[in-house]
Amino acid sequence: MGRFLGGVLKRRRGVELRGVSIPHNKATAEQATTYMPLPSQVILPMHQHVGAACTPQVKRRAHVDVGTLVGHADARMSADIFSPVSGTVKEIRSIHYSNGRSDEALVIVPDGEQTVDPAIAPPEVTDYASLVEAVRHSGIVGLGGAGFPTWLKMDSDLTGIDCWLVNGAECEPYLSGDYREMVERPETILHGIRTCLDLSGVPRSLICIEDNKPKAIELLRAMAADDERIDVFELPARYPQGASRVILRNVTGRSVPRGGHLTDVGALLFNVTTMSEMGRFIQDGMPLTKRRITVMGDAVEHPQNLEVYIGTPIAEILQYCGLKEEPRKVVIGGPMMGVTQSELDAPIVRQNSGLLAFAHEVVERPQTTACIRCSACIDNCPMRLAPIDIQKAYMRRDVDDLDELMADLCVECGTCSYVCPAKQPLAQSTKFARSFLRAKKREAQGRR
Repeated sequence: MGRFLGGVLKRRRGVELRGVSIPHNKATAEQATTYMPLPSQVILPMHQHVGAACTPQVKRRAHVDVGTLVGHADARMSADIFSPVSGTVKEIRSIHYSNGRSDEALVIVPDGEQTVDPAIAPPEVTDYASLVEAVRHSGIVGLGGAGFPTWLKMDSDLTGIDCWLVNGAECEPYLSGDYREMVERPETILHGIRTCLDLSGVPRSLICIEDNKPKAIELLRAMAADDERIDVFELPARYPQGASRVILRNVTGRSVPRGGHLTDVGALLFNVTTMSEMGRFIQDGMPLTKRRITVMGDAVEHPQNLEVYIGTPIAEILQYCGLKEEPRKVVIGGPMMGVTQSELDAPIVRQNSGLLAFAHEVVERPQTTACIRCSACIDNCPMRLAPIDIQKAYMRRDVDDLDELMADLCVECGTCSYVCPAKQPLAQSTKFARSFLRAKKREAQGRR
């Protein structure tokens, strides 16, 4: 441990910890997970991950069991979808999201029996290739919010990989699901890590946790004490500490080149709940059908960490937790990077980690004034970008300036908008700029 961590700490000296200190508001952190009963129906969109949508594998009126494959990943960048309930397929219909996107979705009515599909069994894992193949059929994606297919991240050239990072930072305010995973299921986290290290040949793993979670740090450090390959790295509680490139730089001192990946600089990174789910799947063979979310906000009567069946409608979750008053804004995810919902009959999907309901006084939009050139957005950007300059370049639709300003490196953390005294919509502008620049680059490549 000493030789490896000494090298990490040495590389970390002089690394500037950018970002911002924000109120954590993690009032549910010490509340044990509760379990929501079966909903009246589950809605399973065929696009619950980065990449191509799945193809439905069942028809209307078909019976399914818990763990039955209902959406198959035809493309390489995709991830299978499984039924979280036993019951009957009511319909296959289109659903619409607040961002204007549509998706095909299965609607399943539970029968209350929760009969497990007879095909469910622990996978046969004997080497790294069989581990990757098993995870490919687990339905596990990045559960920190990214939704990248886990098996595809694992299916990389491991030459030169010397560190498997496990992200337990959970820097978003309000959210405490990852923390509950660490204190409630540390054994599956460690089983997943040990399996990955044993079969991949990667020599070390660091579980990276912010210092506002001392119980998790102490517990995992004690449980991993007998394995010199695994240690816990304590990080300052500073947003957005959990962003992949930020945590890599702050732990190892390494930076990913523009257009590159963490594997290019010798690291793999999993969210801590993703690693735990993989450890559990290896043991029992049940694909991903449930997930823990934090339900909070000043409109919620009983805030809690709640394990729900994937596909449970938002409205039923809010009804179960109770509302003090009709919320003005409902957000999936955290307050910094979450997405406002326009329809409460939309479901919770596998990469969602929070459900926040806010009343009127919390969500009043502040008045925007002119930029005062204070440089707060630049000083606090974790990626060392200039959000105000990116906003201006985007308003001009200046592709060359956006490329020079490297708008594509934005991690959409929202720090710039949070610190801006003029309340400029910098995060939104930079997000649009990032998409615009990428589209123009693809268009230019297509003309070659």
